[in-house]
Amino acid sequence: MTSEFTSSEMMSVTAARALNNDMTCFVGIGLPSEAANLARLTHAPDITLIYESGTLQTKPDVLPLSIGDGELCSSALTTVSVPEMFRYWLQGGHVSVGFLGTAQIDRYANLNTTLIGDYRDPKVRLPGGGGAPEIATNAKEVFITVKHSKRTFVKDIDFITTVGFGRDGKARDNVPNIGRGPTVVITDLCILRPDPQDKELVVTSLHPGVTREQVIEATGWEIRFADSLESTPPPSEQELTVLRDLKARTAAHHAGQ
Repeated sequence: MTSEFTSSEMMSVTAARALNNDMTCFVGIGLPSEAANLARLTHAPDITLIYESGTLQTKPDVLPLSIGDGELCSSALTTVSVPEMFRYWLQGGHVSVGFLGTAQIDRYANLNTTLIGDYRDPKVRLPGGGGAPEIATNAKEVFITVKHSKRTFVKDIDFITTVGFGRDGKARDNVPNIGRGPTVVITDLCILRPDPQDKELVVTSLHPGVTREQVIEATGWEIRFADSLESTPPPSEQELTVLRDLKARTAAHHAGQ
């Protein structure tokens, strides 16, 4: 019997399960980093984790605060320059999956990490693209993990920082040398995948205890559900223990203990 777990833990465990041992994963900071390292510490010990700062086969003991965190460099097999990371590893087709987070996502899996509101007079300025636009273009596929709310899941994002499938779902059609784009979006409520035809995100699996109504309520467009809707398996005791230990170590480390 699995013990109680939070929706955030459910999200991280589900995101971790999307990764496997054979992948080379370009990891974003935050939720993607948590999921990628949980995968490495559980079912995928041989996964190759790459961070934007040039660290290859990184095995951090605690989660990094940023791509410049010394923990990434000191635990990596090697560190290369940022231009080499992007030009050789990423653009050279050596990254099987890019794992990204975002501030806003729309129905075609476009991501906004630039600003909220009007471009000329924004309400909020966000951190910007970083490496995400290049990752979404050059990685063979993209996984996205983000908390589910109407503020985040909007019908049309204010600014496309990172293209999923464009404003009309067709941005990747007939474009040479570009990855498949987003193949899965994992939230604290459900799993979504792009419809094979029109590329609009469709709910394919609900997490334990989550209803359709909750997902509808947390989404800024008329969300569609797959005909054969699945139920996401709950976290195992091992997954929860490893995740909680990782987060506790991280909190203590960053608090200087």
